[in-house]
Amino acid sequence: MSAQQLENHIVLVTGALGTLGSAMCKAIEAAGGKAIRSDLSARGKVDIALDVTKEADWKAAMEEIGRTHGHLDGLVNNAGIGTPGDVEQTPFSEWRRVMAVNADGVFLGCKYAMPLLAKSKAPSIVNISSASGIVGGANLAAYNASKGAVRLLTKSVALSGARKRPPVRCNSVHPAFIEGDMVDAMVRGRPDPAKAMAKLNAQIPIGRLGQPHEVANTVVWLLSDASSFTTGSEVLVDGGLIAG
Repeated sequence: MSAQQLENHIVLVTGALGTLGSAMCKAIEAAGGKAIRSDLSARGKVDIALDVTKEADWKAAMEEIGRTHGHLDGLVNNAGIGTPGDVEQTPFSEWRRVMAVNADGVFLGCKYAMPLLAKSKAPSIVNISSASGIVGGANLAAYNASKGAVRLLTKSVALSGARKRPPVRCNSVHPAFIEGDMVDAMVRGRPDPAKAMAKLNAQIPIGRLGQPHEVANTVVWLLSDASSFTTGSEVLVDGGLIAG
């Protein structure tokens, strides 16, 4: 069996109905794992309805997984939102909304999943940050801050998780522009969507947007034994964007 297989692994994925979440669930199941799909109930059919900003929802989700499976092998904190705006343009209410989903949601997930992850033989947390969690953008004040928080929270969780036996690994993934719902929403709001899309492509050194499966495959690698000596790391899936 390949070290990158997830045979019998139970993995909770947040934001599972979005472009990236859907691709991650498919990749996890293709590798032999069981993906528990969680998202807002209003978005569609899920295994567990979960608003990542609500502590009570996280507690209820972990209780359900504990009853059903007894343990958790992987957690993918994927739920996230993006909104444009520089520090002057961004309303405080919008700042708080973005931070609640992108940063608070990851904190709560790591916090409340840890007891069930500690019952796994090879536990792993994967937090979805962004290239914007490493480099800043003038019109991404809230998004930059939230994704930067995910990056450093990941390192803290990795160091505390390393003290457990077996260790609970924790890594962050940093995609650039990926084809799907978030990029579509970005360009729809521009005066010339086609020109905006071409500009996004031009920013990527390899000359194209990323594909959802390219992020999903990275997530599977981080969940699997193939990455067993990797923790506290940020993994770029950015077509060379940050190298420039």
